[in-house]
Amino acid sequence: MHTDNLSPWQYSHASHEDDRKREHSARRVTLLTAVMMVIEITAGTLLGSMALLADGWHMGTHAAALGLAAFVYWYARHRAADRRFNFGTGKVDALGGFASAVTLGVVAVIMVIESTRRIFDPVAIRFDEALWVAALGLVVNLVCAALLFRHDHSHDEHAGHDHHHDFNLRGALLHVLADAVTSVLAIVALIAGKWWGWHWLDPAMGIVGGMLIAHWSYGLIQGASRTLLDRDVDPDLSERVRAAIEGSDDDRVADLHIWRIGSRYLAGVVSVVTHHPRAPAHYKTLVARHAHIHHLTVEVNTCS
Repeated sequence: MHTDNLSPWQYSHASHEDDRKREHSARRVTLLTAVMMVIEITAGTLLGSMALLADGWHMGTHAAALGLAAFVYWYARHRAADRRFNFGTGKVDALGGFASAVTLGVVAVIMVIESTRRIFDPVAIRFDEALWVAALGLVVNLVCAALLFRHDHSHDEHAGHDHHHDFNLRGALLHVLADAVTSVLAIVALIAGKWWGWHWLDPAMGIVGGMLIAHWSYGLIQGASRTLLDRDVDPDLSERVRAAIEGSDDDRVADLHIWRIGSRYLAGVVSVVTHHPRAPAHYKTLVARHAHIHHLTVEVNTCS
């Protein structure tokens, strides 16, 4: 039998071209974040504001992480047909999300340490200039968030995918949201410091922001790790698959594993024991009525 005749039974591991939209969004957001980073570092240097200078370098770490997110989409798309990736390049998204989560965690630790130091060793803040730059930073962050949400939302409505499993995109969003949260907290602290003299609120807000970002980072690490380590999906899905197979004749499931191989796709391996064996396609049809598993391998064993 020629290899070409096997195509109806072969799986396609190629990523959807719609990922190009997310890649372009990530590139735009990276550019905007980098521009804002340069503005804050320049303003902090010229105005003598350590707060702006520190926030500028903090935004630089986010720009690097967002650039990584864009690269991940590009790499996954260009390597989609590479057969050296056994289940496609779907897990590259999870790897990018994990890297972003680690970066977020480092940023959170630095924010808490620096804010704690400033409580005991406060620095002079030029409130008027700092407020303008912080407000500009918030606007840029909101524009970036809108870009990412818009392309992701329209893509998921069209394709019917759950975007929460795209850890690369989730990591990019968290970086943007982390910047937005720190900008909001900075604005609140600067207003309080300017009008009521609450200078202590600036580092206090930094600690609050750092703890919030650390919480987001931990959640993203947990989700991405489950995909990277091939952890089984939720038990309810496995039970639905088991019930679908065992509801037919005297079929029994001897072994079942379902795991995520990317933001869109699941893979599964099931071993069936029965007195009346049927073709694997029969069991795949039963499973397809209850769960969409892109790459499903069925082993049928005759019970003696």
